[in-house]
Amino acid sequence: MSKLRLDKLLSHMGYGSRKEVRQLIKNGSITVNDILCRQPETVVDTQNDRVAVGQTLLIYEKYCYLMMNKPAGYLSANTDCHAPTVMDLLPEPYDRMTLFVAGRLDKDTEGLLLLTNDGQFAHNMLSPKKHVPKTYYALIDGKITADDAAAFTAGITLDDGLLCQPAQLEIITNGNPSEILLTITEGKFHQVKRMFAARGHTVLYLKRQKIGKLTLDETLSKGSIKKLTDDDLVLIGAERGV
Repeated sequence: MSKLRLDKLLSHMGYGSRKEVRQLIKNGSITVNDILCRQPETVVDTQNDRVAVGQTLLIYEKYCYLMMNKPAGYLSANTDCHAPTVMDLLPEPYDRMTLFVAGRLDKDTEGLLLLTNDGQFAHNMLSPKKHVPKTYYALIDGKITADDAAAFTAGITLDDGLLCQPAQLEIITNGNPSEILLTITEGKFHQVKRMFAARGHTVLYLKRQKIGKLTLDETLSKGSIKKLTDDDLVLIGAERGV
C-alpha cells in the first residue's frame, strides 16, 4: 500500500506515538510537497509525495533490515534497566523506528546481528523447520578432536536432556585453546555454549559470522550497522513479509 495517513506514516518512521506526531504536525513541523501541512489526517502517497520533517526528507519503507557488527557487552534487547542494549547503538533515523532483534546473541557474544521490523521474516529465519544455518567462530578451552566433531554431527544431547539437531563442527586448530567453526540450524538459549559444555569444554570467545549465506561485513566497526539490500536478504534464505 503506497497511501497512508500522514500521522500513521510519521509514527511508523519513529517520530512518536500517533498522539505525539499529531502534535508535531499541528506545530507546523511537516511539509508535504514543500507545502506546510497541519492536518494529521492528510493522505500521502509514500512513493511519490515529498514528506519532510523540518529539513529532513523522509524515505518511507514498510520494512527495514539492518546488519550490525555486535560488540560484546550489549544485550540483544530493546530496553534493559541494568545494561546497555544494541538499540543504544543505532544512529538516526533507525533509533526512532520500532525495530527488534532477529536472532539474539548473548551479551558477551560478538558478530552478525540482524535487526528488522518484519516479523514474518524473523519467524522464518529462526524457525527450526526452515533450517537456516548460522555459523560461529569460537575459541574453546582444551583440545577439540574428531570425536567431538562426530558427536556434533550425530546431534549433541545437552545436560538437561535436550537433543540438538545435527551440527557441523570444523576444527581450525586443536591446540589449547582450539579454534573452530560451528554451523547450527537452531537458536536455543546459550546453545553453542551448552553444546560444548556437554562435551566438557568451555567457550572462551564466540562470534557469529554467517546467517544462511550472508556473511558479516568485516569492514563494519563494532557497533556499526549497514542496511541490507535485496540481494543480501536472498542470501539469508528467509521469506519476507508482504
